[in-house]
Amino acid sequence: MADPRDPRPLLGEPLSLDLLNTRWNGGGVQDLLARPDGYAIWLSTAGLADRSPADDAGLAAALTARDALAGLVRAAEEQREPELDALNQVLAHGRLRHTLTAAGPTETVEVDSPEWLAAWLAADDYLALLRQGAHWIKACAHENCILHFFDTSQNGRRRWCSMAVCGNRAKAARHYEKAAR
Repeated sequence: MADPRDPRPLLGEPLSLDLLNTRWNGGGVQDLLARPDGYAIWLSTAGLADRSPADDAGLAAALTARDALAGLVRAAEEQREPELDALNQVLAHGRLRHTLTAAGPTETVEVDSPEWLAAWLAADDYLALLRQGAHWIKACAHENCILHFFDTSQNGRRRWCSMAVCGNRAKAARHYEKAAR
């Protein structure tokens, strides 16, 4: 459940894109992670507040992961070779440990220090999205929007981060353009 203090226009995307979407254009570029209290809000919205410390070290790790994700997504959009080292460095801070218990198989995330948990989970989530199909990771089609989403629409033709926001802005612009002719 989203933290009511979370001001972002798009919530509920997979963790990696949700971290990427902590920067958005709202009358200029806004950055939820500009301060540690914004990081605490993001952790709360992501359901990680009780698992990851909302401190400067955790914020620095999250920013490292966000920068790595932004570089990969930008490379895909520009159809150029991605820089993999940055994300691999984030992934090097943790691992997924598989065990068998009486209740069945389990997976436990282990990180080398607690501040890397949220960043590692976001990086790992990005890998899971790539396994489903990199083509489903999309940028909003509105020229002023910098948000990304995972397209789960039935026909794979989603264009907007939010039809209510960016989609309506585009429709209104087309309408005004036609009316001005």
